Formats: sequence, structure tokens, C-alpha cells
Amino acid sequence: MEEQTFNQSFNQHSSNIIKRVTGIIAKPKEEWEIINNESADIKQILITYVLPLAALSGLCTMLGYALIGKTIDFGIFGTVTQKGWAMGIQAGIVTIISSGISVFVSAFVINAFAVSFKSEQNFGKSAQLVSYAFTPTWIGGILSIIPSLSWIGSLFGLYGLYLLYLGLMPLMKTPKEHAVGYVLVSVLVIIISYVVIGLILTPFFALFI
Repeated sequence: MEEQTFNQSFNQHSSNIIKRVTGIIAKPKEEWEIINNESADIKQILITYVLPLAALSGLCTMLGYALIGKTIDFGIFGTVTQKGWAMGIQAGIVTIISSGISVFVSAFVINAFAVSFKSEQNFGKSAQLVSYAFTPTWIGGILSIIPSLSWIGSLFGLYGLYLLYLGLMPLMKTPKEHAVGYVLVSVLVIIISYVVIGLILTPFFALFI
């Protein structure tokens, strides 16, 4: 009975994630309106959406570096192949943890800038905005299972800029004329936070793996 209940819960949860991913990517305007009417429960968003997608991306990154590896061409100096379970585990863990931290940091800063762009301050809404706008980045991370193609997956993240733009107006009540500027500042913050967090976490985990 417990196993059956777990399976039903897992299947329902998976279905909800797929539905949200499909909605935010295929019909973002409609999906943002649905999200705006939902409770901005940060803990629930992290546990039921951010971490599962970040974990999927992290798992693909881990397997990619562990089993396939990535060859870097240095021209006349030859090539170097990055491969191994230690590297894969490290990259996977950094992907997962940095995703969670970046959501918090980015949401905090975006919320702090709200007044400057004639928007409403609401940390819960800004957390929703960042969490769901990051969706293409995590989905693109699946391609990291073949490290040489990971750059293509990174391009998926560019769609997140459009999602962020669309989400600002219903969630943060941003006037349309201020949305572009708000997006530019928000994206700059997200990129910087993600890079800095990655630079801090990578050498830290390298000490233990």
C-alpha cells in the first residue's frame, strides 16, 4: 500500500512538472497568468520544481563527464580530455547547489530593484519569476550528457530572457515601458550570481572529491 501511494505521488508530481515545463515554454503568457494566481510558496517551489529540474541537469552533467568526457583543442599544444567520475560528480553537485542558491540570490536582488522600475516588491513573486524563467536553462542542461554539446544546451537559456520579460508584468506588476530595463538588470544579476557561485563552489568541492 505504501509503495502504491508513493508511486501515485511520484507520478502525479512528475506530471505536474511536465505540465509546468510544457506550459512555460510553449505558452508562457498564459502560464504566467496561472502562476500569478498560485501561492508564492518558496519552499514548495524549490522542493517540487527547482531541485528536480536542477538534479536532472546535474545528473546529465555528471554522467557526461564521467562516461564520455570533453576534449579541448589547444591547437599546436595538442588536446586535453576532461573525463572521470570525480570531475563528473563535482560538476553535477555544483550544478544542483548553484541552481538553488542562484534562485535565492537573483530573487532577492530582483525584488530589491522593483521600486526602481515602478514595480511591486514581493519576494515570493520574484522567486516564482526566477524559478520558472530558469526552466530553459535546466532543460538545456540535459544535453550536458554529451559534454561537447553542452554549449547548445546553454543557448536554450536565452529563451529564459523572453520568459523573464513576460513574467515581470503579471508577477511584479511592472509597467511595460520599464520591463526591458528591468530584464537587462535582472539578467546581469543572474549571470553574475551564477558565475560567482560556481567559482566558489567548484574549488570547494574539489577538495573533497
